[in-house]
Amino acid sequence: MQLYPAHAAEALEFNKICQLLKQKCRTDLAKERVEKLKFHVKVEYVEKELLQTREFVSVLRGSDYFPNDFTRNVKKELKLLSLPGAVLGGDQLLAFHQLATNTRDILLWFKRHDILFANLRALAEKIAYEKQIPEYISSVIDDSGVVRDNASRELMSIRSELASARQELRKAFEGILRRLNKQGYLADISEGFLNGRRVVAIFAEHKRIVKGILHGESDSQRTVFIEPEETIELNNEIYSLERAESREIQRILAEATAKLSVYHPQLDSYYHLSGLYDFIRAKAQLALDMDADMPSLSPHPHIHLIKAHHPLLFLHNKQQGKPTVPLNLKLDKNERVLIISGPNAGGKTVSMKTVGILVLMTQAGMLIPASPDSEIGIFKQLFIHIGDTQSIEHELSTYSAHLRDMKYFMNYANGKTLFFIDELGSGSDPNLGGAFAEAIVEELARRHSVGIITTHYLNLKVMAGKVQGIVNGAMAFDEEKLEPLYRLTTGKPGSSYTFAIAERTGLPQPIIDRAKKLTERGHFKLDNMLHQTEQQSVRLNDKEKELDKLIKENTRLKKNYEELTDKERLDQHYNTLKLQNKIKKEELDYLRDMERKFKQIIQDWKKAENKQDVIQAAENVLFKKKQIQSNAAAAKKADKSYDVIGGKISIGDLVRNKDNHQVGKVTEIRDKRGIVQIGHMPFNVNLEEWLVVKKKEKEKKGS
Repeated sequence: MQLYPAHAAEALEFNKICQLLKQKCRTDLAKERVEKLKFHVKVEYVEKELLQTREFVSVLRGSDYFPNDFTRNVKKELKLLSLPGAVLGGDQLLAFHQLATNTRDILLWFKRHDILFANLRALAEKIAYEKQIPEYISSVIDDSGVVRDNASRELMSIRSELASARQELRKAFEGILRRLNKQGYLADISEGFLNGRRVVAIFAEHKRIVKGILHGESDSQRTVFIEPEETIELNNEIYSLERAESREIQRILAEATAKLSVYHPQLDSYYHLSGLYDFIRAKAQLALDMDADMPSLSPHPHIHLIKAHHPLLFLHNKQQGKPTVPLNLKLDKNERVLIISGPNAGGKTVSMKTVGILVLMTQAGMLIPASPDSEIGIFKQLFIHIGDTQSIEHELSTYSAHLRDMKYFMNYANGKTLFFIDELGSGSDPNLGGAFAEAIVEELARRHSVGIITTHYLNLKVMAGKVQGIVNGAMAFDEEKLEPLYRLTTGKPGSSYTFAIAERTGLPQPIIDRAKKLTERGHFKLDNMLHQTEQQSVRLNDKEKELDKLIKENTRLKKNYEELTDKERLDQHYNTLKLQNKIKKEELDYLRDMERKFKQIIQDWKKAENKQDVIQAAENVLFKKKQIQSNAAAAKKADKSYDVIGGKISIGDLVRNKDNHQVGKVTEIRDKRGIVQIGHMPFNVNLEEWLVVKKKEKEKKGS
């Protein structure tokens, strides 16, 4: 993307976004990527980077940790590995071991997640894990980076001899210390080391008595350090073995470096992969801080932002616990140029910068704090004119610098250009500056460039309704509280509230009245009309908010009512099922008892001589006298209270069961079945087993 001027991204505060992103990086490679961020102009490339970041956001929100933990800078080690004859230390080899295992863990992580995170997986598709790398390094050095004893037979032999010699020296020294201490020659009872040799601390006056090599004395010259004569040969032997050990370690490390050098391309790819994933992780973490998401992309240069926020303002307000007013804005081929007007400090420049920084973030592959329903097209140029651009070095006034920028805009702006102009025409005579400003806006619109202009010029507000492609916008302002509302509305211009602000700030009324008289009549009339229109809009917006609040409350109450109704139905259904289950259980117990009695009757029939007795017993089982008597009593009671009228059963009819003579009311009919309510309990029944009845007149009078 071409930027004008060179500091355009910095003027839109994109450098502050980069600083925040850099703080999230753990590796030097990722930080270097931040420093070299580019604004891409190919929609495919932008989409790929945005999808990678969005996938990593999903990873961070999930519970499965992504194992990209290698953060060490091994550029120097990789360079040495490519040089013939270079030798890497144990710690450096250990770093390559960690790098290789880190890559293995990443590849296994993707294998576990199968087809998920396709865009993150694609970055590692060409990476081939070489298990020989960590296996070989582990055979040479341990987890602390120290060369292992068994790295070679020679080293194992040397270290064995060295351990024995040190043990012998330690015993010899302990005997010498005990003897000298007993003689009263020792200035310090512990042994010491000087110039790599074991020495004893002797009082200076006894230095000629103790035989050995003098290696030094204390600052006070009261103590001297002597290597005892008895240990000189042992010290020499140990020194010789230590040199041999050092040479063998150096040989082993040189051999290991040479063998590992063939894997230089793989290790280099592992390193850059870890840095790339760290960079994407940093973008994802910043996106989480900003509540950012991925907008839709289009190759055509247009902007449709929904519930968008300036990222820096959002983070600041979030830290302060304050809300941020969202921005909704649309610029397309029909409405390409937005002219924003309104009072100073009302948020015009912030709105303009919000659009600019979100476009830059998108084309840099970063998620933006806006609704995912937003859409951003790809721009190839971004021109800005924001703030005081006067140049002392080139002896340019503010207006001259302004015209210099406008000249560049006129020469190079096209249909792929996004531009921002703050206070167009300022710094010159209002009439002449306004005329130039109008001509500039017309030319930018003719070139199909997309952009935003802030201004106080009324002629620019008026032309928005006349020139195709230009639309007005206004920053809302609460005149009563004298506070900006930081809310952008499009389709109408805004008032500068010059006189309202002057009155609220206590400027003498005669001065204000005189200023109104001196102001061009049509100019004041138009500004006053804009003033009144905007205040009506503010009041209307407040009413809309109040209405929206009432609608939400009504929806909540409706939901609560529905939940209570559903709960009541559920309780009723549960009670019905409970009663039905009880009846089913009783029926099952009855059938089991009947089965047992039938078996007994069959056995009795086979054995009995008097078959009539068995038949009588069977009748007692099948037709319980008590049940018969009970049904007869129920029938008699029903006959006394109700008359059977028969006919087709309808909802609301009183009905009587043909068998047990219970009476209930029909509340629902479903084909041949229905719901009969007996007392407070509903029952699902076969309607063919019921008769329509009505209460006898005598019973009604009695009641």
